[in-house]
Amino acid sequence: MNFLAHALLAGDTPALIVGGVVGDWIKGTLPGALPGDLAQGVALHRAIDHFAETHPAFNRSRSRVSPERRRYAGVLVDVFYDHLLARNWAAIHSQPLDEYCEAVYGLIRERLNELPASAHPALLLMAKEDWLTSYAQIDGIADVLARMSRRARQPNPLMHGEQEFLADADGFAGDFDEWLADTGEFCRQWGSGRSPPQQQAST
Repeated sequence: MNFLAHALLAGDTPALIVGGVVGDWIKGTLPGALPGDLAQGVALHRAIDHFAETHPAFNRSRSRVSPERRRYAGVLVDVFYDHLLARNWAAIHSQPLDEYCEAVYGLIRERLNELPASAHPALLLMAKEDWLTSYAQIDGIADVLARMSRRARQPNPLMHGEQEFLADADGFAGDFDEWLADTGEFCRQWGSGRSPPQQQAST
């Protein structure tokens, strides 16, 4: 769900950015029906997700979510991290957030016909409603979680899930800073073909 983070962590290679953003819609063995360069972006997306699942800071963030929403903690933390990334964008990236996001939408449009048709409606809506830029505001996060709650097949507590973030914003922010630094290094080593860094045990 953290589309903005996946785009940023993909670096400057267009195909990796597209593959990173659409990774949640791609299932099964790679490359499947995808061109090789887009499949590489999806592979990076999956590697980042796996890295996050075992990262101490990400797991601390999960533990900050209340028991009532703990089952959905991973989804919530993904969204919260995109909020923190967008909110602090000027300190992280030289290009203004709105310009960067418009460029990402453009890259997706250029490769749309090579992506699964089932992903097209959401990807087009993402650009039309400018989801990535909206993450910078807490109201944007509230809207994302409300949409996710309504789309889910089962009753769920995602609606108003932004309250979890507001209850411990500084804690989530500290976790995010640690996670982003380590994940950036992981992606650099993944791209160079070196072994990724080992996780430190949580204390």
